[in-house]
Order: sequence, then C-alpha cells, then structure tokens
Amino acid sequence: MKVLVIGGGGREHALVWALRKSARVSEVVCAPGNGGIAALARCIAVDMNDVDAMMRLAKAEQPGLVVVGPELPLSLGLVNKLEKGGMRVFGPIQEAARLETSKAFAKEFMRTHEIPTAAYAVCCSIEEVREELGTFAGSVVVKADGLAAGKGVVICDTLLQAEAAAAEMFSGTLLGEPVKTVVLEQFLVGEELSFFALCDGKHAVALAVAQDHKRVGEGDTGPNTGGMGAYSTDALMDHAMRAWLTKNIAQKVVDGMASERTPFRGILFCGLMMVPLADGTTQPMVLEFNTRFGDPETQAVMMRLDSDLVELMEAAIDGKANRLQIRMKSGASVCVIAASGGYPGKYEAGKTIHGLDTKLADGVEVFHSGTAAKDGGYVTAGGRVLGITAVSPVGLQDALAKAYGAMEKISFEGMQYRKDIGWRALRTDQ
Repeated sequence: MKVLVIGGGGREHALVWALRKSARVSEVVCAPGNGGIAALARCIAVDMNDVDAMMRLAKAEQPGLVVVGPELPLSLGLVNKLEKGGMRVFGPIQEAARLETSKAFAKEFMRTHEIPTAAYAVCCSIEEVREELGTFAGSVVVKADGLAAGKGVVICDTLLQAEAAAAEMFSGTLLGEPVKTVVLEQFLVGEELSFFALCDGKHAVALAVAQDHKRVGEGDTGPNTGGMGAYSTDALMDHAMRAWLTKNIAQKVVDGMASERTPFRGILFCGLMMVPLADGTTQPMVLEFNTRFGDPETQAVMMRLDSDLVELMEAAIDGKANRLQIRMKSGASVCVIAASGGYPGKYEAGKTIHGLDTKLADGVEVFHSGTAAKDGGYVTAGGRVLGITAVSPVGLQDALAKAYGAMEKISFEGMQYRKDIGWRALRTDQ
C-alpha cells in the first residue's frame, strides 16, 4: 500500500517513521515533507494553503491511504474533498475540525454536550469584553477564535490586562490581522495533560497520554511555544481515569458530533487541566481540543506505540475502532526539542546542523521538525528544528538519559533546548 502523508514537521516525521514499520506499507509519500523525512519517504513540494494543489497531488499518486497531519488542511476541508473523490482518508472533515479551528464553537459544543470545561464568555466586540469581564474573578485567559499558530492565547492576571489583550486581538496588533471573536475563560490551576483518543464516528478508544512542555524556559517559564518537549509514561494516568476520560469526554464528543451529522473520525486530542479538589480527588477540565495528533507529543507516543499504525487508522475510517486492542510499550518515552536561537520570537534559519551522522543508541530517533537538506547535510529551516526522542522499558529517567545523551552530540549556531523535560514526573518520583 502507498500512503500519502500531508505535512512537513516533527509530527509528520514521526508518523512517516511509524507507517514505514507496517508490513502493509510499500511506499510513503510526504507533501511537502522536510530534510529528515526525505530519508524515509518521497517528498513532494506542495502549498498546504492550496487545497486544489493537494487534490491534484493525491489524484496523481493514487495512494491507498491519505493521512492529514496539520490543522490547516483540515480547516480548509481537504478531507471532505478527498473523501468525495473516493479516497480513504485519516482525519476529520472540516465541520468536525471546528472543535479545533473555532474555540467559540468548541466551548459552546462542550456546554451543549455537558463536557467539563472552564467558565467562559464568547465576545464579538470590546464592549462585550468589558461587560463580560465583570463576571470573572482572578486570572482570565483570552483566546482568539480560529487558528493562531499557538499565539492566540494570553493568560492575564488582571481584568485590565485581559481587556488590553482582547483589544489587541480585535485590532490585529497581536496576531497581525484582526479577529472577529474572542473567548474569555476562567484560568484553571492544576497539572496539564494531553489525552489522545482514536475515533471512528461512533466509538472513541483511548490511545495514549502525554505531557507537553509549552514554555520556552526551564521550570515552565517564559513565553509559550509550539512545544519544547513531551513525555509519555505508564504512571501519568491510571486505568480508571483513562476510562473516565474516554466515557465522559471523548465518547461525548463522538456522540455529539454524530448527533449534529458531522461524524468525527481521526484523532481527538484533549488538552486537559487536572484540577485538584478539596476532597483530594482530581477533576479533569478540557482546555482545548485538537483534531489531529499533537506536536511534540506524537514523537513520544509513536515511539511507544506497539500496534500497527495502519490498522489503527483503517479501523477509524471503517467504524471498527471498538474492535481494536491498542498496544503500547511499557516504560516511558520522551521527546526533547532543539530550537533555533530566539524562538519563539525572531530567529535566523540556514544554520548548519552538526552531529546528525552520529550513531544513535538503541531506542533513540531524531525527528526533524524544521530542517532542509543542503550540500549533503542539513541546515535549520524553522523555529523548532529537531525532536530528539527516546524510549525505554526501564522508565522515564533512562529515556531522558538516552535523549539528552544524543542531544549532546548535536549542535548548530544558537541551538537552545530545555534540560528539564519530565521535571514534574521526576519530582514526584513517577
């Protein structure tokens, strides 16, 4: 089977790597791909803003399976058009992808279908913002509706800061172009987790749990990024909580989408805040939904996945996810991001990457997020450049030792990375 993967980041590199392991896959084509992906797949340049160009590519290649990685093609309705053209596609249709592409839609959907989330208000003007802010106490999160490449969320300690952030979103100062809607949300305190469920339009099946590290600085300080690292361990969540999340969040999403005649098929990424309660228990609250694999969580999750990824994707397409027995390797996996100097702000690309030809230890992979091939080697071509990823049956500390050991052999001008990925788990001796 030929598989076409749409995308060109670290997530797609990890997916291509996992797909190549399937005995059913004869070839992987990736569009546009990147320097590292080119070692595993035939890469073809394509503009992911151009649905017609992606459709022409798919028709020319005639793959047995199309996997849509990033949120942009989902938001543009690529899956709808591919399915209409008779192709088998892993990923949600445009209407179901609104769970990610519209924060206002997602909040209203959660209220309608009784999915736990923070108190909120949807505002279409700065006057509405001023009026609604009076109903909030303490810190407020201001979110721009729509896709904002990770830059549309501002945590505000005061109501005046929240009003200013909303004003910058409406005016276009913050994101470069004005937004029509913002969401005000009560700030929640707790531990963030990422819960992944495989969905087939009727059933939701737990896949994996991971924890991302969004802040650029150690100890979770500094500005938010697209993710500086992630880890996945058996100890992140017990079976009872996984079952609760599957029943009370993921399955409710699938049922709700089905009731609205927009069936959800693909990966549901539930960004959760595990809020501690006075009685010692924990209440999961949904911060956001993504309608695709996360990045860099996917790199860690794919290293632990012991099932055939093609079988999982086809079960989601065929409505048979409930028949699966998804297998994950015991132990832990970790992904550490090597980023360009200055990221998440301005950074320079084109820096020569050294050390990628070094032999890696068993259980270590280097996934390329933003690289380009040049003169027989690689140069930087993005803010997040590499994801050094390791898996260990022993546990998190061993996986971290492998990942950081490999990181020490890699360098490029301005390279930065966090040295404390997994610090919460290590602090609690998980």
